[in-house]
Amino acid sequence: MIDIHAHYFPSPDIYSDTFLEESKRMRGRPIQLVTDYSDYWAKAEGVSKTVVFGGKARSAGLWVNDADVAAFVDQHPDRLIGFLSLDPTQEGWQEEMVFGHRELKLRGIKLMPMYAGFFPQDRSLDFLWRYASENQLPVLLHTGTTFVSNSRLEVTRPVHIDEVAIRFPEVKIVMAHLGHPYEGEAIAVIRKHANVYSDISALYYRPFQLFHSLMLAQEYGVFGKILLGSDYPIANMQDTLAGLRKIGTFDLGGFRVCPDAIEEIIRRDSLKLLGLCQEPRFVSHETP
Repeated sequence: MIDIHAHYFPSPDIYSDTFLEESKRMRGRPIQLVTDYSDYWAKAEGVSKTVVFGGKARSAGLWVNDADVAAFVDQHPDRLIGFLSLDPTQEGWQEEMVFGHRELKLRGIKLMPMYAGFFPQDRSLDFLWRYASENQLPVLLHTGTTFVSNSRLEVTRPVHIDEVAIRFPEVKIVMAHLGHPYEGEAIAVIRKHANVYSDISALYYRPFQLFHSLMLAQEYGVFGKILLGSDYPIANMQDTLAGLRKIGTFDLGGFRVCPDAIEEIIRRDSLKLLGLCQEPRFVSHETP
């Protein structure tokens, strides 16, 4: 199994006090927001590789340095694949991206549009998407709701990725969380574009919503575009698998999600789909 979505959150110091307080809205109570990988692996039986990243969003009060992520990945190179993070509202993000890729050897890019406050299709980010395309870096970005009060939901809707994929069709893009609660948009986009996918991280604890979302995926024929992810430490893989498989037991008036399709999500080789089984690529470039 591949966990395509896990965080390296080294300490509470990476968050503002406001971020920590508002994070209680996720579950209606405080949750663990610091990475403990002994706990992660204890609840990740069967997971062979995990994609891990920090996160950068200055306006929301979250910042993890890419060098810390790279150092952590270097401690577990047989099990972890590191992605760099970007906040393109901050000066010097282009240099950070190139450094994270070329010097820190991170294999993909993580974006948090609603936390940082930017539209992913904005023309000012063309260098990001062009660089990702030329260097075959997959881009995973948050789509869907947030608990942060000063974050704009509009910038995080999955439909914005449609324009990105039209202009940069070679970039492998993963929309996190199936765009909840905009799952219909996410499914329309992943069906339309060959290289756009969604993960189902941190969705199991809203089982009716997840059932509805997977029914949509089933009806639109896009189960093959859905990837497994935990969103650790927000959720763990053990609970994610149990929650997914429980959806396969639901029968709502004759409507059912095929259990075999759920198992295909669990077994899917996301690394192959995203080009992460290949040797890293480094293409010459010029920053803007």
